Amino acid sequence: MGGVGKTTIMEHIHNHLLEEKRFYKVIWVTISQGFNIVKLQNDIAREFNLMGHLERERDTFRRRKLLFDMLKKANKHVLILDDVWDEICLEEVGIPEPASSNGCKLVVTTRKERVCKFIGCDKVIKLNPLSEDDALALFLKKVGPQVSQSPTLMSKPRLVVKECAGLPLTIVVVAGTLKGEDDPHIWDNALNELKRRKGEVEGMEAKVIECLKFSFDHLKDEKVKHCFLYCALYPEDFQIRKKDLIECWFDEGFIDEMDARQQMRDKGHAILKKLEDSCLLENAYDAFREDCVKMHDAVRDMALCIITSMNRPRCMIKAGMQLKSLPREEEWAADIEKGSLMSNSISEIPIDLPHPKCQLLTTLLLQENPIQSIADPFFSNMPRLSVLNLSGTLIECLPDSISELKNLTALLLKECYRLTYLPSLPKLQKLKKLDLSYSRIKEVPEGMEMLVSFLE
Repeated sequence: MGGVGKTTIMEHIHNHLLEEKRFYKVIWVTISQGFNIVKLQNDIAREFNLMGHLERERDTFRRRKLLFDMLKKANKHVLILDDVWDEICLEEVGIPEPASSNGCKLVVTTRKERVCKFIGCDKVIKLNPLSEDDALALFLKKVGPQVSQSPTLMSKPRLVVKECAGLPLTIVVVAGTLKGEDDPHIWDNALNELKRRKGEVEGMEAKVIECLKFSFDHLKDEKVKHCFLYCALYPEDFQIRKKDLIECWFDEGFIDEMDARQQMRDKGHAILKKLEDSCLLENAYDAFREDCVKMHDAVRDMALCIITSMNRPRCMIKAGMQLKSLPREEEWAADIEKGSLMSNSISEIPIDLPHPKCQLLTTLLLQENPIQSIADPFFSNMPRLSVLNLSGTLIECLPDSISELKNLTALLLKECYRLTYLPSLPKLQKLKKLDLSYSRIKEVPEGMEMLVSFLE
């Protein structure tokens, strides 16, 4: 069951083990959907600072053997695999079977009992929903003293909590929506709305999504809703740096232009605070201790449901799905407006592939792919493209067709370490942002002096 608290409990255990220092290493790896053995091997090796040996090896058998030997030699450690969706053969990955002789431990969290059976877990702990009293205690803690101590609300919070089915995720999200609200009519309306929503669908997962939609629908500002839904363009369980996300919101026009850039950043942080207070986004830190947010996978499922049901904008979202090539031609619907293919394994966009005809496409996210080359015609049928992100790719030069994207406002090429050439840009009259940081471009690209919007 999603949202029952598996990851939260494991985070507490993980932190406790770190404090105890009984183990040489306590390693946390999130698997999520779209499981990929190579990525899992790399994530484990990176935690042991052994990535150098593994990343140079391409042979499947030798990679497995290398990791196996590394882990056998490693001191006593705990490996936590969070959010496992599919059966994982430890031998195929290169994970030695934990035993009392080596003092190593393997912990797995999953929604599916068959995963535990396949791996051969010694002990399976089923996490049940909270009791009614525990659910109410969590709800009142999150909703605040103005509610918990209100004599006018009486039993209303308990009735609302019952609709949350004892799931911590839905409890905290619904509590975030009603936080500080002491009007009995608002509570009666919330109770009626939750009952109606749940009554219109069948199945536990669908009912959970409806409870989460309740919180989304009560966001009063439409631009805040757009900012939230944008986060679903990132891969599942992705830690999104706050400063980068706010910049993306600028690029998409979700934050109105102001006199000073810092005012816009302040507005972005205010939106993030609103979404965090509503428990629709979770505060997090990445490996570099940068401030991040992430979506719980059930919240992301809710966001994807909303995006799918909306007439506009229509999106194609295949982020973090381990794609090795572009989606098939028929998947590039003529009416899509936003496409996210970030964090895949796409290495090239060849000329012999049919190129998409997306007359309405405004945003294309291709960052964090090992793309080395892009065929010139690829962008020729994207006349409305406004935001193009190729950051973190292995591209050496951009195709000349980039010069014809007259509606482009943001061209993002950050950390394209091999990039040495940009075509002439004088036709990109709407361009406001060109990010070449950490690329090999050393001179101002030709035609930049003619870009009115950029110079403003």
